[in-house]
Amino acid sequence: MFKKVISVMMAVMMSAAIFTGCGGNNTTTEGTTDGATEGGSTGEAITVCSREDGSGTRGAFVELFGIEQEDESGEKVDMTIPTAEITNSTSVMITTIVGNKNAIGYISLGSLDESKVKALKIDGAEPTVENINAGTYKVSRPFNIAVREDVSEAAQDFISFILSSDGQAVVEEKGYIKASDAEAYTPSGVTGKITVAGSSSVNPVMEKLAEAYEALNEGVSVDIQMNDSSTGIQSVAEGSCDIGMASRELKDSELEKGLTPTVIAIDGIAVIANLENPVTDLTSEQVKSIYTGEITNWGEIE
Repeated sequence: MFKKVISVMMAVMMSAAIFTGCGGNNTTTEGTTDGATEGGSTGEAITVCSREDGSGTRGAFVELFGIEQEDESGEKVDMTIPTAEITNSTSVMITTIVGNKNAIGYISLGSLDESKVKALKIDGAEPTVENINAGTYKVSRPFNIAVREDVSEAAQDFISFILSSDGQAVVEEKGYIKASDAEAYTPSGVTGKITVAGSSSVNPVMEKLAEAYEALNEGVSVDIQMNDSSTGIQSVAEGSCDIGMASRELKDSELEKGLTPTVIAIDGIAVIANLENPVTDLTSEQVKSIYTGEITNWGEIE
């Protein structure tokens, strides 16, 4: 009887050892699975985060990475995977990435806060103003404003300030690339209220431009309404605001409404990930594959 008990116990212990050995490869280190590559990626499913339809940042992003493709009829179609988590502003995108170690997203380079998220190198180049100017970081787009032909005197004066050396200095201070080499601004003494609406990506630099302009023109107030590029352009076309903001080029259908666009800055688009994600570099093709659903796991990144 005693020998039988010993035999049973030995069999149980051997089974446990075999089970442990078989399962030991699933997690090699904390947070690392069989899918890990030499780069140390987690091997977990990628949470794809995108901006909403109408976002200028999304429009520029899908165009620059080839995620927007032509269908059989020649129409351009955004091929972002339907399961992507949609965020409706730059701040919400950042918050989403902060809260999910497996998430990937994209934001305006000028809005990047590296204490919260990290920007990934694309094709070996870091997203910096210097690299955009040098042409090594190619993921960039213009910040546009648009007005109607009957733009108010105050709004036109604000635009003159934005394009002046004073306004462009504000643009550079916020981490963007200037778009104009105009002379210094001279206050004209205009009065009134200016309403600006549109892109959440353009909003941060527009707020700083408005503050600087109002300091020089006490009789003018600038009201900024943040939504998205398409809404901003539609609002100015309808006459519900004076200036529309777009973080992309205007579409032909928008230009046909009689709007005049002006580039006020050049901005990069940063592809971002959680600070805990060990991946640091992606190729343009990998970004495209992630957003079209061809790559679904961080372990597939080599």
